[in-house]
Amino acid sequence: MTALLLTRRLRPVDLYVVDAVLAVAVGGLLCPYAALESPLRGGVHEPLWVSVLVGMALGLPLAARRRWPIPVAVVISAVTTGALITGVIPNFAAAAPALAIGLSFYTVAVSTTTRRSLFSAAGCLALVSVALVLTAGDLWSRTGAVVYAAVMIAPAWVIGWLLRERRALAARQGEHLVRQAAAEERLRVARELHDVVAHTLSLIVVKAAVANHVAEADPREAGAALRVIEETGRTALTDVRRVLGVLREGTPYAPTPGLDELQVLARQAAIGGVDVRLDVRREESIGAVPESVGLTVYRIVQEAVTNVVKHAAPAACRATVTVTPDEVRVEVTDDGRRPVLIGGEGHGLIGMRERVALHGGEFRAGPRSDGGFAVTASLPYRVAA
Repeated sequence: MTALLLTRRLRPVDLYVVDAVLAVAVGGLLCPYAALESPLRGGVHEPLWVSVLVGMALGLPLAARRRWPIPVAVVISAVTTGALITGVIPNFAAAAPALAIGLSFYTVAVSTTTRRSLFSAAGCLALVSVALVLTAGDLWSRTGAVVYAAVMIAPAWVIGWLLRERRALAARQGEHLVRQAAAEERLRVARELHDVVAHTLSLIVVKAAVANHVAEADPREAGAALRVIEETGRTALTDVRRVLGVLREGTPYAPTPGLDELQVLARQAAIGGVDVRLDVRREESIGAVPESVGLTVYRIVQEAVTNVVKHAAPAACRATVTVTPDEVRVEVTDDGRRPVLIGGEGHGLIGMRERVALHGGEFRAGPRSDGGFAVTASLPYRVAA
């Protein structure tokens, strides 16, 4: 039970209970005990009720230090100054009120801005220093009184200020991590949408051109092309809903595509005039690859085949996927001719390279020496125990 109380985060009500206990301990025990002390050089001692009242006035305000930090610090410092000057609390017993002032200074530094807390602490420290200087004849010189006040009280403010700065730094780092995660999520969604839309629109454009070309000469062929467009469009809508559904908490969505959906992808590519020969090499003893790796393989093959449909159809394409116990290798080649792209890689190649980089793999894409284009990637992974 004790370990649980020390490790769990305190609620606001718990903090106020702690403050109440501190107020009772300091204002009901320590400060009244200090006020009951008699001066070193003798003299008339104040009445008992005055000592108890002053002690309570020093400690009990600590119960409200989180609600009104600066007023509590000012009240405790003013009462301490009056008690020291009047001799109700001898200067050799100043450690008790110094504890109350230190707790209030700590709260001021933690809960208010640096400028306000520094000015408040400096003013309160000056009041107490004046009181100690005026009563410095018993134990120390005037310079020693000021040093004593600073050493007893100032560290509390420094600790509170350091804690405030650390919390502010942690908050800034947390906001940075949130912004970074949001940016990565937007990039992931944009990459998914690009792959889905680019692939399906390429097929739709091809079949729409066929339908427009044979609409009058062969209505049946045009109708078949329109049915393909309809089916492709429905598939694209399903994929888009799945991608966007991930952003909504609690929204059900279809499983992400993986190695098992590559055959469907090959059949869709045939619609666009590309003969895809798919070869998935996988031993029976190898279990399922991680879902993220399977999705990356699917998107790489999809984007590579889409580029063949857009730039090199009609062409023959070969996609080879080799699954080993520790990595997946992908190779997509074609024998078509495509125009030279000016301006570097397109978004599709950039997206494939980014996907592979997220898994710490290697990616290469470029023209083949004997004609055509080749895309190769290796994706290392670890099988969950």
